Amino acid sequence: MTDLDIRHATLADTDAVLRFWREAAKGTSITDDHDGVARLISRDPEALLVAERDGRITASVIAGFDGWRCSAYRLAVHPDCRRQGIATALMDAAERRFAALGGRRVDAMVLESNTRAHHTWGAGGYHREDHWRRWVKSL
Repeated sequence: MTDLDIRHATLADTDAVLRFWREAAKGTSITDDHDGVARLISRDPEALLVAERDGRITASVIAGFDGWRCSAYRLAVHPDCRRQGIATALMDAAERRFAALGGRRVDAMVLESNTRAHHTWGAGGYHREDHWRRWVKSL
């Protein structure tokens, strides 16, 4: 995949990332706005990885590390670009980041209803842990 460029998103990419998520990502989050993405990039400039082809975002993943846990969020591939190995290439880059930071395990946030994503994560060597549930509270 020599025509694929994987890089860290910058503040200049904020609006393009939000547009991409509206097209490619399943589900929305309270933080899916300009301020939320800009805050992420400002706080950890290497966390939001994007894959581009011909200058167009084709995939994204947030590879967050808090010093304790590695967390993968918002893995999304544009519908026109799926099943081409882009998610695998992007997660390989995320996992290299995690390993360089000393991470030992990756937790992935995956919507229960997104069965296509379940197959993608499983193919990447991830497994579901049914004994955990996510608890949330909006601030």
